[in-house]
Amino acid sequence: MELKILQRTYNLILYLYPVLKQFPRSERHTLVAEIKRTLFQMVRLITRANKERRKLEWLNQLDAELELLRAQIRLSMELGFLPMRKYENVSKDLAEIGRMLGGWIKSSRY
Repeated sequence: MELKILQRTYNLILYLYPVLKQFPRSERHTLVAEIKRTLFQMVRLITRANKERRKLEWLNQLDAELELLRAQIRLSMELGFLPMRKYENVSKDLAEIGRMLGGWIKSSRY
């Protein structure tokens, strides 16, 4: 069975890819590339945490990447590259991923 947090992150990537194509050309090798890198790093960390015995180490790294993605998305909106409605949709997804991650971290501590 596939992890719900992995599926949610995958769906976020599917949603963001067309959105990122609409960013200015000048941002394609900077902000867009960084957002994509962060998204794929999150997928890597979810996969590693699911496979490894010491989950907490990977989950803490995932939490840091999630926080970075939140900042990147907020910056994109504030710079006018991401419309408010899409920002709100992405923010809801990030909040849900954060809740899932929080539960996973809590259950991994015991």
